[in-house]
Amino acid sequence: MSIQENYELAKKAYEKWGINVDEVIETLKNVPISIHCWQGDDVGGFEVNQKELSGGISVTGNYPGKASTPEELRADLEKALSLIPGKHRVNLHAIYAETNGEVVERDQLEPKHFENWVNWAKENGLGLDYNPTLFSHPKADDGLTLSHPNEEIREFWINHCIGSRKIGEYFGKELGTPALTNIWIPDGYKDIPSDRLTPRKRLKESLDKIFAVEVDEKYNLDAVESKVFGLGSESYVVGSHEFYLNYAMKNDKLCLLDTGHYHPTETVSNKISSMLLFSEKLALHVSRPVRWDSDHVVILDDELKEIALEIVRNDALDRVIIGLDFFDASINRVAAWTIGTRNMIKALLSAMLVPNEYLKQLQEEGNFTERLALMEEFKTYPFGAVWDYYCEKMGVPVKESWLEEVKAYEQEVLLKR
Repeated sequence: MSIQENYELAKKAYEKWGINVDEVIETLKNVPISIHCWQGDDVGGFEVNQKELSGGISVTGNYPGKASTPEELRADLEKALSLIPGKHRVNLHAIYAETNGEVVERDQLEPKHFENWVNWAKENGLGLDYNPTLFSHPKADDGLTLSHPNEEIREFWINHCIGSRKIGEYFGKELGTPALTNIWIPDGYKDIPSDRLTPRKRLKESLDKIFAVEVDEKYNLDAVESKVFGLGSESYVVGSHEFYLNYAMKNDKLCLLDTGHYHPTETVSNKISSMLLFSEKLALHVSRPVRWDSDHVVILDDELKEIALEIVRNDALDRVIIGLDFFDASINRVAAWTIGTRNMIKALLSAMLVPNEYLKQLQEEGNFTERLALMEEFKTYPFGAVWDYYCEKMGVPVKESWLEEVKAYEQEVLLKR
């Protein structure tokens, strides 16, 4: 059977439940995923005085072909994007600035250092998002930045974050779509602290100074991101989930939930509905935690499917900003982007091919037998046939055929670096 024939059969199966598959595909086409640039070069960046990774971040593996210049990174992103259906975004960190060989400290970065990225985004029809980089720097060597007891160090990072918001605003103005500028810091202590409150007071004061500088929300959206622990901050993280949740709510900022930044028994999918009740928008970094490593390549597992269901069933596709955050240097980096992003889109499509309103009704009626039965049966409905059709319609490889393109790109480009 052809892809079209399989699709027509699948449509009939879903239409019995009132699901218009053609409309689902049209909706999915307009859902952007923010693809993180740092998978392509192992979170290295392009600073002239480049430092090794720090701040609780570690990348393992030495697969050949890592991007070592902005041009290489953009070429690799273009290759990955050509294998992923839909129009998406690219998420940058401050360390991906281009300074033409000049040493520019992070608190001195300006929009001009990202002109090449903006021009490239325009050429490719992409939006850009942004993150200040508060790690891998001498002023972060002791594990503290915005909560540092040294005022001079705090001011350095405050100024870096203020400048970052202006860069995000620049992205939004130039590209016609607001940038999400997200603040994450590594601050914390390896062993049990004797004072948890004072560092958090300093962090709050630093954030207040950062956000006191006016930036047009039409072009830039501010977000703050928590973490449960990192390497070197196993016992205490200043910017905890509770800290940022309260700060975001009180100051009308977005609270960004990273799926790898919680205790092993916590799930972000269970947080989404609560967040949506109190926030107009919510931001996600979708990753895959495996024990103490929070950043494995996203797979189509139960939690990813449940996250997508929570977004879709709560009619929040335009309220949840979906970004990815993983880095694996043990496999082909272009393949990692492709696998993770295609899986995020697959999860959204799968969630849209469920009779969510009917299942809600069953729950309200207390009909838990039928609810469970249908939720299980829809796991084996012909979602794959719709996915194949969507990929073909969007002009990207169907099924695993994309892997041949990555293998060819590896031979022709990556292995020659």
